[in-house]
Amino acid sequence: MAQTFTLPDLGEGLTEAEVVRWLVAVGDEVVVDQPVVEVETAKSIVEVPSPYAGRVSELHGEEGGTVAVGSPLISVEALVPAAAEAYRQEEQAGSGNVLIGYGTPEGAGSGRRRRPRMTPAAAAPASSSSVPRVSSPLVRRLAREAGVSILGITGTGVDGLITRRDVEAAISAAAPRGESAGRAGLEVAQRTPMSGFRKAVSSALSRSRSEIPEATVWVDVDFTELFAIRESAKAAGKPTPSLLAYLARFTVAALRAHPELNGEVDSVNDELIQYAGINLGLAVQTDRGLLAPAVLDAHLLTTTELDTEIRRVTEAARQGRATQEELTGGTFTLNNYGAFNVDGSAAIINHPQVAILGFGRVIDRAWVVDGELTVRKIAQMSFVFDHRVCDGGTAASFMRIVADAIESPGSAIANL
Repeated sequence: MAQTFTLPDLGEGLTEAEVVRWLVAVGDEVVVDQPVVEVETAKSIVEVPSPYAGRVSELHGEEGGTVAVGSPLISVEALVPAAAEAYRQEEQAGSGNVLIGYGTPEGAGSGRRRRPRMTPAAAAPASSSSVPRVSSPLVRRLAREAGVSILGITGTGVDGLITRRDVEAAISAAAPRGESAGRAGLEVAQRTPMSGFRKAVSSALSRSRSEIPEATVWVDVDFTELFAIRESAKAAGKPTPSLLAYLARFTVAALRAHPELNGEVDSVNDELIQYAGINLGLAVQTDRGLLAPAVLDAHLLTTTELDTEIRRVTEAARQGRATQEELTGGTFTLNNYGAFNVDGSAAIINHPQVAILGFGRVIDRAWVVDGELTVRKIAQMSFVFDHRVCDGGTAASFMRIVADAIESPGSAIANL
């Protein structure tokens, strides 16, 4: 007797997901809570576990296709009694139906067996007529919605993987000429449908601009001493946290001094909310767009621990493995746009947060120190804040705490 598992509620008002990759095939035997499929939502890529044990009889939905919440996802037939006994304990353990990527780390649990995850190359059929594996499900969707066959595209990525650029080039080549955009008589070179993720980002940014009366202040900061401390630690063979980890630590200290900036505005009840702890969001550029995963409980971590968590959570976001809590739980955002080799930015606040702190690139500049002209390592720090929460004096005080810690890191670290 087959049992059919439907796509569960993904939370956050999400109503559908795209099938990225099936982790099992028809005929495979599965156990309770074994991940059976990767799906992509507007928030992240997650693994969906099976609540049933048995043999897979049907996969509902093709890779690259969309499945609505509540629609059939996978059918599993119960094994014959002798074989089913091997899975009795799995069934008795029950299923939490928890989506890996939405709060449950992979590998958690009490020793339940999992099938080894297939690599894209191993999972792909050997048939020459099969659909090539591509770097992202968004690439397949892009081709499908544009009416371009992915089978006819030659991939330029690693091992012939088809990239977004490959698909966009194919769309451009296939686009009919003479279609006018209605502006200056120019032809439309390309139309690219917005993905669910891009729509979600667009909505959040538009809401931030329309609801938050923001103001921006900035200051040039001397990083010379902070660089010197890190170089000294390296020379001594000591663990050396990243520059971003130090900035995160100083930001946490400033938020402790100004907790009103670590919260949000409840416009329904006309209340200003302050959080007891700090989940420090970090702006991260990924293949899917800009994300701001958070280092949870950043106020409890040392600089070295912050460095470890920053590396872990940013990499998880790039791979689509950040948890739902990490992706949506930030209370304040730190933006290192200097990584893109730019000096400054008037960033958009990550709604519903009330402020965002950003740093430009650190460059050698002529600087006056004690009346003497010298070369120092300078970067611009910008701070965008919700004027409903604080005024310019509070914003300036917050910035000076961070800037002073950067310029005199020895004394700052001693007092943290």
